Amino acid sequence: MEREKLKSRLGFILLSAGCAIGIGNVWKFPYIAGQGGGGAFVLFYLLFLVILGLPIMTMEFAVGRASRKSPVRAYQALEKPGQKWHIHGYLTLVGCYLLMMFYTTVAGWMLHYFYMTAAGKLAGLDADQVAGKFTEMLADPGVMTFWMVFVVALGVFVCAKGLQNGLERVTKVMMIALLVIMVVLAVNSLFMPGAKEGLSFFLVPDFKRMEEVGVVNTLVSAMNQAFFTLSLGIGAMSIFGSYIDKEHSLLGESVRIVILDTFVAITAGLIIFPACFTYGVDQTSGPSLIFITLPNIFANMALGRLWGSLFFLFMAFAALSTVLAVFENIICCGMELTGCSRKKSSLVNLVLITALSLPCVLGYNLWAWDGFAVFGGAVLDFEDFLVSNLFLPLGSLVYLLFCVTRYGWGWDNYKKEVNTGKGLKMHDWMRGYLTYVLPVIVLFIFAFGIYDKFFA
Repeated sequence: MEREKLKSRLGFILLSAGCAIGIGNVWKFPYIAGQGGGGAFVLFYLLFLVILGLPIMTMEFAVGRASRKSPVRAYQALEKPGQKWHIHGYLTLVGCYLLMMFYTTVAGWMLHYFYMTAAGKLAGLDADQVAGKFTEMLADPGVMTFWMVFVVALGVFVCAKGLQNGLERVTKVMMIALLVIMVVLAVNSLFMPGAKEGLSFFLVPDFKRMEEVGVVNTLVSAMNQAFFTLSLGIGAMSIFGSYIDKEHSLLGESVRIVILDTFVAITAGLIIFPACFTYGVDQTSGPSLIFITLPNIFANMALGRLWGSLFFLFMAFAALSTVLAVFENIICCGMELTGCSRKKSSLVNLVLITALSLPCVLGYNLWAWDGFAVFGGAVLDFEDFLVSNLFLPLGSLVYLLFCVTRYGWGWDNYKKEVNTGKGLKMHDWMRGYLTYVLPVIVLFIFAFGIYDKFFA
């Protein structure tokens, strides 16, 4: 069967960027940047993005484009006879399922808050009542299940329509809408009374604030965020590499995707911080900023229902862009493993992902258990730990070693693939860093994540 292809270069960039952006980037980045010294954190984040995330992204794309296979079969097409790199192909599929086991629930939260804000259900509530709405949602398995199933059904329906007619067409519209909404929200925030203080807090380097948190802690946070923001290591990027032609070099395309991802992260801060300073609320309150603090702000500002609805629509689009990208990966892997049609793989995964997502939903109410306290308190936190602390860093390390060592695909094959087409090129002088330094950095990120979770 002939390999499907994306219709346009724009589709590839928007799909890949949509997968990378996700909700972690738009709620986590501003809050970590605020804690870590504003512009000081942002500068280090950009540096680590270039030296960490960018090269590994090119490797995932190269493996996908050279093999023309889904991640579960890509290694088999490229590895030498008798090698076992393909075992990681199956683990990428496990990682994608694990990610969707909790991501579908969080995407449902965004849609639920969009509905509540647009319907005026948060209007006129005081701070305690707004906070109570989040607790109320988590405690209601019916509401949580409804939105989770809605997200799964929507994602599967789009992917079942086909690569060009479903996924690419919908993602283009959704991502362009997301960017337009973000710009509108950011412009609105810039006219708020607290805009000057908010922008200063976010973008002006404050090394004193950085020292209060700890310079090493801030650097490690910037390194982690730069590494995890691109969703590398579970084949989510590799699948899109397998759908593109060879007209453009993969380093140049990766740079464009990283720029778009960074634009969204920075713009999220431009939206959030002026509002926080205008209404005098804590700028570093983490996830509660999204579901408690900001809804409070929207409930009390002029045209708050409009701005709040647009904000949660943008958050929903950010979540759904990742859901669609990872669903495509899962469905394509299913097609290649079983030889079934796209529609059959979609239908099977509709049932499978819904069933696998239920523990996350019920982990906040019917299946709540204190045993998950070490991971953060709920099933979601345990699943997030497995993906973020194990599958992403170790998976990225496998892609890295496969591409640069003679025991895998090898530097020459990787360089030839990544440099095919017009655009920025990889050079031999980069080989030493990618072979000997970058693997050590990735191992450090993995080890520090385990240490921070269990021993810090």
